[in-house]
Amino acid sequence: MEIVRKAQAGTMQSSDLMVFLEPAPQLRVEIDSTVKKQFEHLIRRQVETVLERFSITNGFIRVSDRGALDYAIAARLETGLFRACADQGELS
Repeated sequence: MEIVRKAQAGTMQSSDLMVFLEPAPQLRVEIDSTVKKQFEHLIRRQVETVLERFSITNGFIRVSDRGALDYAIAARLETGLFRACADQGELS
């Protein structure tokens, strides 16, 4: 699976997050969060789990978090991947 175009998903409301994806030669994840000091490692683990599940090995993913829970992080990232990848049918 490959990120081939810019995409985003989510909102900037409290308890939600925005995910921005774009093509890049290598995988890079950047996290900005209102609770970064306490929870960055958990947010990063959730993002990495979703990326592994969909075999994403390159791309730039930026997460702007406002206190979202795990399921919201996964859902927003999956939606962004549906929008950013070449063949949406590849996701399952």
